[in-house]
Amino acid sequence: MHRRVNITLPEETLALMDRVVTKGDRSRLVDEAVRHFLRARSRARLRKLIAEGARARAPRDRALAREWFPIEEQPSRGRFG
Repeated sequence: MHRRVNITLPEETLALMDRVVTKGDRSRLVDEAVRHFLRARSRARLRKLIAEGARARAPRDRALAREWFPIEEQPSRGRFG
């Protein structure tokens, strides 16, 4: 389903659009551009949240690594230790 909306764009933007698409395809171009922008923004937000979480958990993760490192370095004694 489609809904009509009114937007205002600078003349320069419309001129750029008209160089790329015909006037009848402006809506499709705007739709694709908005979707592309929002997907990119969502990915950037997700990357930011992942990085923030990693920084917040870094002290715990380093402590776990220090705790488990000696165990991992022990020679293996067969299939079950």
